Amino acid sequence: MRRLQINHVTTYDFTETVTLLPHTLLLRPREGKDIRIESAKLSIAPAHHLQWLRDVYDNAVALATFTEPARRLSIESRLTLQHYDDQPLDFLVADYAVRYPFQYDPGERVDLGPYLHELYEQDRPVLNAWLQQFWQPGQVVETYLLLEWINKAIATGFAYQQREEPGVQTPAATINRNSGSCRDFAALFIESCHYLGLAARFVSGYVYSPTPVSGPGATHAWAEVYLPGTGWKGFDPTSGQVVGNDHIALAVGRHPESLPPVAGSFQSATPQSPVLSVAVEVAEIPA
Repeated sequence: MRRLQINHVTTYDFTETVTLLPHTLLLRPREGKDIRIESAKLSIAPAHHLQWLRDVYDNAVALATFTEPARRLSIESRLTLQHYDDQPLDFLVADYAVRYPFQYDPGERVDLGPYLHELYEQDRPVLNAWLQQFWQPGQVVETYLLLEWINKAIATGFAYQQREEPGVQTPAATINRNSGSCRDFAALFIESCHYLGLAARFVSGYVYSPTPVSGPGATHAWAEVYLPGTGWKGFDPTSGQVVGNDHIALAVGRHPESLPPVAGSFQSATPQSPVLSVAVEVAEIPA
């Protein structure tokens, strides 16, 4: 078991007083058998009303409705949690899905439908050419090995680039540029799975590194694939690893652009672009 302390501070500074419209916050980790939250504190200024809800993906969403105007918005999340996923490779795939290609059970396929739909159909020709190095029609290969090959190929074959601009590159753009951010790599991995008929989804969260990471780089994104007999299994195409107790999931979703940690808008008398500052620290608590 690993105990982690996570501090995540987001601030928006405006040049004049503005009216803040409701903001949605995806800052509470997804609890389960692997993750238990010991303590959680969410501090927000200016004055506001906070409401918690669960979205369609069962993510914990905080909805902040502000009750006064402000020139600064500050959101600080402090978490202490226990992470028990010490053996990420200790899993078994159902017999019928050990080798690819396979078909999902009809009952499961109904629920998995949204996670099988290709998000970037226009990229199929580029994706098809890139995936032929791993699998071609008529081949039979171990399912886990196929996913491992794709995962590691992205991690080792593409240059990581921390992009400040919003949005996610299309898989074709990542392949053609041979570079991308963690969100871009996750999108490429997910769409590769969709192309192969495997259910996959996007994950937004944090990653722990023994070397201290400060700033937005401590936030992270990766993918999960649904493997019969195991369930949703995480793959990180930025590091090439299977996800374990160094990854803390905040939210999951179908589309890579649907899960910003903080989302909202404001009204002002004159157009302006607020100055955004994000600082994230993920540290292990010694036993």
